[in-house]
Amino acid sequence: MPITQAMVTSFKVQILEGVHNFGSGVVRASTAADKFKIALYTSSATLDSTTTAYTTSNEVSSSGTNYVAGGKTLTISQAPTSTSTTAWLDFDDITWDSATLTSNGALIYNETQGNKAVAVLAFGGDKTSTAGNFTIQFPAATSTTAILRIA
Repeated sequence: MPITQAMVTSFKVQILEGVHNFGSGVVRASTAADKFKIALYTSSATLDSTTTAYTTSNEVSSSGTNYVAGGKTLTISQAPTSTSTTAWLDFDDITWDSATLTSNGALIYNETQGNKAVAVLAFGGDKTSTAGNFTIQFPAATSTTAILRIA
């Protein structure tokens, strides 16, 4: 099965349960924000709306690639906010410097909360970097384009 882009279903339930802390708000404002990460995957991975947690299965190799298993920590660039009927947040773009790797997609997950899955990103095919920068550029932080939106 291919990698299919989605906000994973388990994340939607966990939002209602108050599991994830993106760093602002009244309920858990006294605690530090959770640590969100992004991991890269090969075309052999099966990731979609049913993915529930980070896995090493078919993750990009960390052997000689300048990629470390588990991926990189994300920085929230737009704290949770809303306009009209949509709430959203966004992350800073992320780069693996001098990387030699091929990836078909990625998983955003919450390391603090037992590596629970948040969203799957499908690149629409293999993307390759050879001794260069491999960058994931997130869309603009708006109510219609931010990477995480709840409408």
